[in-house]
Amino acid sequence: MRAFFTRVHRWLGLAVALFLIVSGLTGAVISWDHEIDGWLNRDLYDTPARGPFKDPFDLAARVEAHDPRVRVAYLPLGFEEGHASRYFVQPRTDPATGRPFRLDFNQVFVDPVSGEIRGQRDSTAISLRPETLMPFIRRLHYMLHVPTLWGEDRIGWWIMGTVALVWLLDSFVALGLTMPRRLKTPPGAPVRHRPPGTWWSRWMPAWSVRWRAGGYKLNFDLHRAGGLWAWGLIVVIAFTSFSLNLYREVFYPLMSLVSQTTPTPTVLRPMGPPGTRIEPKIGFREAVSLAEAEARRRGWDTPLGGVFYNARAGFYNVSFFDHASHDSSDGMELSNLYMDGLDGSVVSSNRPWHGTAADVFLQLQLPLHGGRILGLPGRILMSCMGLLVVMLSVTGIVIWWRKRRSRQLQAQRTPARTLLIQ
Repeated sequence: MRAFFTRVHRWLGLAVALFLIVSGLTGAVISWDHEIDGWLNRDLYDTPARGPFKDPFDLAARVEAHDPRVRVAYLPLGFEEGHASRYFVQPRTDPATGRPFRLDFNQVFVDPVSGEIRGQRDSTAISLRPETLMPFIRRLHYMLHVPTLWGEDRIGWWIMGTVALVWLLDSFVALGLTMPRRLKTPPGAPVRHRPPGTWWSRWMPAWSVRWRAGGYKLNFDLHRAGGLWAWGLIVVIAFTSFSLNLYREVFYPLMSLVSQTTPTPTVLRPMGPPGTRIEPKIGFREAVSLAEAEARRRGWDTPLGGVFYNARAGFYNVSFFDHASHDSSDGMELSNLYMDGLDGSVVSSNRPWHGTAADVFLQLQLPLHGGRILGLPGRILMSCMGLLVVMLSVTGIVIWWRKRRSRQLQAQRTPARTLLIQ
């Protein structure tokens, strides 16, 4: 059985190794995406004007007036002094062709004090230019920049979710392979014939690295011991990668079968195919006003963060978080009210640490995956884990290559020995 599971580990590991190298490197970087993006694009983010902030809805109207081809899909509701606000836009329909206008951008940066349009960019672009580098890395991490295929825009998420699930299963196989072989002692055998030490003491060498051994032994020890020491975190990262990428298709339905869950807005209002648009009867301002009143009624004291209109499902997502904190929107400090775009009624809601046990477990997936549940230390930890995943993948490939080469050399020597014997 050990030989069988060794082959399973070898081929599962090789199947996902290149994906994990990409994910590890990009994950180590996007733990600091806000800071790096701001540093690379100071001309977009840094604003000189000081004074009272303009009304966010007036700024949204200014964005649409600046380019009549666009409509605002997301607008921030909280601003930072000296920092541009970022609006997400979508193309309107070209009356001449009946098709959406072709845009080369989907984000517009606006000075919240002066209302000046600072610039724009396409966050979906496959480009290493400074203005698109961090969005490119983030999308590469989550869905490999796989385009919409066969009318489906989640192919990349499915690929990375499947990779994560294989990685998760392989992590348990790898853990089993590090454990010492079970030694059997014949009944009544003398003490000198019994295996030395306890099971734990025989497992301890697997946790150590022979730093001076060099070559293959050092590479093998780094792979085995590195995986053991970080095994718990690897399982967390792999599991949350699976749950986030296959949330809609697999994870949420499974959780709903085993525990009571509060239906998500996309379960209550399934999204149409890409390109679908349900025209709202209420605007951003009214949706936010209704959501703010509902939040007060519920006793929420978190400030408004932003509002997004999901045109494919016909509801507004009004989020509540501290806009000045880069950890809030990806941590356990983000609350949401989902408002119907036709009549403004509450479709669903999400409040951190509230709801059923399954609801809280679902809420934990993104904060755990990015480490932001622990704040700055968690982000540092996840950057280190990204590099560790790369190391484990590379050392695993090296182990396979060395063993494969050894088997090939052995196969070449065997016929030669046979001829000498004859």
